[in-house]
Amino acid sequence: MKNTVHVQRAIHHMNQTELAQAIGVSRQTISSIEKNRYVPSTVLALKMSRLFKVPVEDIFILEESDE
Repeated sequence: MKNTVHVQRAIHHMNQTELAQAIGVSRQTISSIEKNRYVPSTVLALKMSRLFKVPVEDIFILEESDE
């Protein structure tokens, strides 16, 4: 799965720490998500979607290898 978390953070002028605080996780969690080392829970993905005001599919994209 690919993600655009870093792009969304840039659009919203947020650093990893600010995003982490806004959704209730550690900065390390955000870093791991951005590096594709950690797939977030549905709840976490929905929190990001709500915060960034975009559909979940704009942040997390399934690749053919995930299907």
